[in-house]
Amino acid sequence: MLFGKLLPREANFFVMFNQHASCIVEAAHAFSRLVSNYSDVQKRESFNREVDNAEHAADRITQEVNRALHKTFITPIDRDQIHQLINTMDDVADLIQDSAETMALYDVRHMTDDIVRLTDLSVKCCERLKDAVALIEKVSDAATAEAALKTCEEIDKLESDADRVMRSAMSRLFREEPDVREIIKLKAVYELLETITDKCEDVANLIEGIVLEHS
Repeated sequence: MLFGKLLPREANFFVMFNQHASCIVEAAHAFSRLVSNYSDVQKRESFNREVDNAEHAADRITQEVNRALHKTFITPIDRDQIHQLINTMDDVADLIQDSAETMALYDVRHMTDDIVRLTDLSVKCCERLKDAVALIEKVSDAATAEAALKTCEEIDKLESDADRVMRSAMSRLFREEPDVREIIKLKAVYELLETITDKCEDVANLIEGIVLEHS
C-alpha cells in the first residue's frame, strides 16, 4: 500500500495533448486573421500578439508534458511516442509564430494570393491535427482508430495540396517579380507556410504509428 502511494500517479497526457492542439489552432486562426487584415497595421500587430500568446501557451504545455514524463512511473503510451508527439506538435506552433515574425522582420508590404492559399491550407491542417489528437486516447476502439487514420490521411492530402501551391507560387515569383528583395522575402514566407503543413504531416505520421500499435 505504501509503495503504491509512493509511485507517481499517471499524468493525464491526453488532456495536455488536446490543450496543446487547441493552442495550435488558436495560433493558426490568429495568423489567418493577420493575413486577412494585413493592410491595417493596428490589427496586424494585435493578431501578431495573439499568435505569440498562443505559441507561448503551447510552449508551457510542452514543458509540462516533458516534466510529467520524468515524474510518471507508468505512461499510457510509449514514453518516446509522448516525447516525439508533443515536441513535433510544438514545432507546428513555432512555425506559425516564425511565419508571422518573418513577415514583420522582412517588412513584407502586401499579401499575395499564394500566401492566402497557403495560410488557408495551414489552418485546415492544424484543425485536422486537433481532430486527430482528440482521438488518440480511445484508439483501442476500432471505429475510433479508423477515424484517426482517416483524419491523418486528410492531413497528408492537405500537405500535398500545399506543396503544389508552393511550387506554383515559386514559379510565378521567379518569373514575374522583378524586385530581387521581394523574391527573397516572399520565398521565405512561402517556404515557412508550406513547412507548417509538412510538420502537421509529421504529427499525423506519429499518430498513425500510435494507432497501429495500440488498436
